[in-house]
Amino acid sequence: MEPITELDARYSDEGATATPWAEACGHLERAGTFWLTTVRADGRPHVTPLLAVWHDGALWFCTGPAEQKARNLEANRGVALTTGVNSLHEGLDVVVEGPAEQVADAGRLQRLADAYAAKYGADWRFEVRDGAFHHPGGGRALVFEVVPVTAYGFRKGGYSHTRYRWPR
Repeated sequence: MEPITELDARYSDEGATATPWAEACGHLERAGTFWLTTVRADGRPHVTPLLAVWHDGALWFCTGPAEQKARNLEANRGVALTTGVNSLHEGLDVVVEGPAEQVADAGRLQRLADAYAAKYGADWRFEVRDGAFHHPGGGRALVFEVVPVTAYGFRKGGYSHTRYRWPR
């Protein structure tokens, strides 16, 4: 489903146009790293870099069950995933917000494991079993899907602020 796309003129250069969602998706597909923001049980934010895959209209990430982000998600599923370029005057930064839902279906996990390997290479090939990813070197990872509720595109060098909203 295509989002409602709106330019926020308050934070955009005069004459700027909204960044098309298809362009933002291209950035999500190509991004190597993302910053995941979760909320700790005491309300403090927790931010950490990780790998993610844009697949079937959602961002997917994985984490060990004992990691802080997994513990945070037990109490609060709301997350933001951010990617972009570390440059002030060029590029596009994209933020995706939504609930992180754990996925355990073997068929969906296998398609996602294949997507991870295609994007990140053989070091990121996972075995799927017991409703999770397993790395051949050891370690179990829970898998989460984030279907966007709201997203933002921040263009730099001809500044624009675009908001994407999905009707629910």
